[in-house]
Amino acid sequence: MVKKQARQTHNLRALVITAPGINCDLELCEGFALAGCTVESDLLARLSRDPTRIDGFDLIGLPGGFSYGDDIAAGRIMAALIRQSIYPALAHAVERGCPIMAPCNGFQIAAQAGLLPGPEVGAAWPKEPAISSIALAPNESGRFNNLWVGMEVPAETKCVWTRHLRCTSATSIIPCAHGEGRFVADDETVEQLEANGQIAMRYTAADHFNGSCNRIAGICDSTGLVFGLMPHPERYLHWTQHPRWTRLSATDREAVPPGLQMFQNAVEHAARTFA
Repeated sequence: MVKKQARQTHNLRALVITAPGINCDLELCEGFALAGCTVESDLLARLSRDPTRIDGFDLIGLPGGFSYGDDIAAGRIMAALIRQSIYPALAHAVERGCPIMAPCNGFQIAAQAGLLPGPEVGAAWPKEPAISSIALAPNESGRFNNLWVGMEVPAETKCVWTRHLRCTSATSIIPCAHGEGRFVADDETVEQLEANGQIAMRYTAADHFNGSCNRIAGICDSTGLVFGLMPHPERYLHWTQHPRWTRLSATDREAVPPGLQMFQNAVEHAARTFA
């Protein structure tokens, strides 16, 4: 699938990996396209037969939805299929500098597939996927929550997607829609993520709805390239998607929506890497 480009292209190619049950792939494609990429989506089953196809792309997206019906647990089946098929190709993509975004179900998949939190700072990616030290557990409410929440980006984050994000008090919100998004990890893992600048996004204290430890909404690997988050930046590409867009100031609406900024940040990083 190829999407129309909406800003100056960097001659970069983005791949969106799909599977049965995925339902946010078109939004992810649009985010990459608006940021200047040529975009293709492809089924995990087809990539599994030829993982080397991944080598031809400069950015990658693991979309949200309910992959394989979220049978057993959210993202579990797709993560298992990735571990046994294309994990080495994805690890190699990170090693060569390819940014990867994994929102919502994509985050659940990336965690269980061994892509997040990834190896320690300075360490090489393992040849075989590791057992993840993080998990996305059921929300404290015990139910699916669909709402816009306030977001905060730590000043010291190394995430190439969220670093230097420009927002105002009116625009620093983001949509969430999940039932299993409560970030959990042991104290040592959380301390390492905090110390390494791997916290990419937090919920504000007022909108900490799912009970994630340290209000963590998203993290990155130690390179800053692999970005997993429970919110949906791909649903915040246009101001008309903001729940109060008609009340935003003219100055706010002249800026780029935060969701689109994340894609632009990653595309600009990839353009420097693959120039």
